[in-house]
Amino acid sequence: MTTTAAVGVDTEPTAGRGVLRQLAADSGYVLLGFPLALASLIVLIIGTAVGAGLVVTVIGLPILAGTLYVARGLADIERLRMPVVLRQPRVRPHYRVVEPGGGAWRRIMTPIADTQSWLDLAHGLLKLFVAGPVFLITVAWWVGAVGGSLYWAYDWAIPHSPNDEGLSDLLGLGNSVASRVLLNTALGLFFLITLPLVVRGCAMMQASFGRAMLTGVAEMRNRITVLEEQKRAAVSAEATALRRLERDIHDGPQQRLVRLAMDLSRARQQLGADPDAARQTLDEALAQTRDTLAELRSLSRGIAPPILVDRGLPSALAALAGRGVIPIDLTVDPQLGTPAGRPDPAVESTAYFVVAEALANVAKHSRAAECWLTVSRVGRTLQITVIDDGEGGAHISKGHGLAGLADRVHANDGTLTVLSPAGGPTEIRAELPC
Repeated sequence: MTTTAAVGVDTEPTAGRGVLRQLAADSGYVLLGFPLALASLIVLIIGTAVGAGLVVTVIGLPILAGTLYVARGLADIERLRMPVVLRQPRVRPHYRVVEPGGGAWRRIMTPIADTQSWLDLAHGLLKLFVAGPVFLITVAWWVGAVGGSLYWAYDWAIPHSPNDEGLSDLLGLGNSVASRVLLNTALGLFFLITLPLVVRGCAMMQASFGRAMLTGVAEMRNRITVLEEQKRAAVSAEATALRRLERDIHDGPQQRLVRLAMDLSRARQQLGADPDAARQTLDEALAQTRDTLAELRSLSRGIAPPILVDRGLPSALAALAGRGVIPIDLTVDPQLGTPAGRPDPAVESTAYFVVAEALANVAKHSRAAECWLTVSRVGRTLQITVIDDGEGGAHISKGHGLAGLADRVHANDGTLTVLSPAGGPTEIRAELPC
C-alpha cells in the first residue's frame, strides 16, 4: 500500500506538468505560426508573381529560383517547429543538388525542376488559410479562459448601467454583480478546462498540414527505401539459410544415405555366402539409419522445431540452451509462452533463429567458458541479449556468420548490434518489433 501511494503522488504532478508543457508548446506553435504564415504569403506571392510575370525574359527564372530557395528556408523553419507538436523526429527531404562543375543556369534550373521545392512554395502560399483560423480559435480560447476565470477581479472596473442587457439578463439571471461573476466565471472555467484539448487540436491541424506538404513525400520515400532494404535482407537471409541447409544435407544425411545403400547392397550379396557377415552389415546399416534420423531431426530443429510451435519460445530456448556445449545462464520472460504474450509466429521463428545462431557462434568461435542469454518483451519490442566471456573480435560483415543473422533480423524490421572488442567479452543485442 505504501508503494502504491508513493507512485500515485509522484505520477499526478508529472502528468500535470506534461499537460502544461504541451499546452505551452502547442500555444507557442500556433501563435507564432500566424505571423510566419503572413510573412511567407507576402514574400512568396510577390516573388512568384514577379518571377512568373518575367518568365518570358531572362530575369524571371532567377527570381523564380530565388523564390523557391526562400520557400525552402521557410519550410525548414516549419520542419524545425513541427516535432514538438507531432512528437516525431524531424524529417527533411532530399532536394536535388547541382552536380559539381554545374554552370549558373544549371543552378537556376535545379530548384525549378525539384518537386519538393514547389511543395514548399505551395505550403508557404496556403499556410495562412490554415494558420489564420487556428490562430483566432486559440486566441479566443485563451481570452475566454483567462478573462472568464478572472472576471471577479475586474468586474468593478467595467461600467454597468441598469438599462444594459448582458448575457446574464438574456439568460434570466439578472444584472447583479453576483450573477455576472457567476456566469462569466463558469464560462471561464469551461474555456480553461477545454483549453488544452482545443489548442492541441489547432496545433495538430496546422502541423498535419505542414507534414503533408513538407515531409509527406520524404517519409514515403524513406519508407519505400526501408521496405526495399528489408526485401533484399529477407532474400539474402533465405538464400543463406538455403545454402547452409543444402550443405548440411550434403555433408550429413546424404553421405549417410549413400553409405546405407552401399551397406544394404553388400548385405544382399553376403546373404547366401556369409550370413554372419550379412547380419553384421545390416547392424551397421541400422546404426547408419539411426544416425541419419538424428541428423535430420537436428536440421529440422534448426528450421522450425516442433517445441517452438507447440509450447512457445521459453520452452524452445530452454531446450536449445540445454544442448549447449558450454554453461548457459538463461533468463526468459515467462509471458512469452502464454497465449496473450506470445509474439507473432514469424517473430518467434526469427528470435529462435537468432539465439540458435548466436549460441552456435559462441560454441564454435568464441572460446568462451560461460554464456548469458536474456530474452524479454519490453512494450512492443522483443529484446534478445547474448553475452559470452570469450576472446571477442566478432563483427558483422559479409563473409562472416553474423551477416546472415543481421539480414534475418533486418528483414523483420529489427536491429542487430554487436559489441565485441578484442579480448572480449562479446555482446549481441537484437530487437524485434512484436
